[in-house]
Amino acid sequence: MHENIEFLQAFLKNPLKVGAIAPSSLELSRKMLDGISPNADSIVLELGPGTGSFTKLINDMAPDKGSYLGVELDRNLVKCLRLKFPDMRIIRGNACKAFAIHERSKFGKVDYIISGLPFVSMPAAVSSKIYDEIDKFMENGCLFRTFQYAHGYYLPAAIRLREFMRSRYGAAEKSPLVMKNVPPAFTLTWRS
Repeated sequence: MHENIEFLQAFLKNPLKVGAIAPSSLELSRKMLDGISPNADSIVLELGPGTGSFTKLINDMAPDKGSYLGVELDRNLVKCLRLKFPDMRIIRGNACKAFAIHERSKFGKVDYIISGLPFVSMPAAVSSKIYDEIDKFMENGCLFRTFQYAHGYYLPAAIRLREFMRSRYGAAEKSPLVMKNVPPAFTLTWRS
């Protein structure tokens, strides 16, 4: 319950940055992490961990905490994440600089990018910068997974992300609709 209040407060403070009124469900979190197996040589980069719905499952599966790097912009959410996951590396930073943040971290190669970022509610210039950052990781061989809410799937910003990725890495692997989430969502996966 406390997590829901934190999330709602962050949303009310800045709805365009947070992009949702509730954290992702356990079902969506499981779908987002399906097939992911982090280790010291196979890093998971999480963009926009929010209150830690995906982070919790990564924490449970990671053999060591050197296999995870989270980048979150919201100061209060970073504080909460660091309290919940004291052994996980959570950086307060902008996903527009994710590649440089990873380089400074001295962590191993990023093999998985898990994104909870609200691309649909971002200005196009900001989302384009983040796409370019993701592309830098993808050039080295990587899996990128994000989700889109069913009601926003055909919005121009959602299409823009899919078209950017499709032009470089082919069509997304789209999951069945995850109904046990508010709102229901699809996961989208690209591999390079």
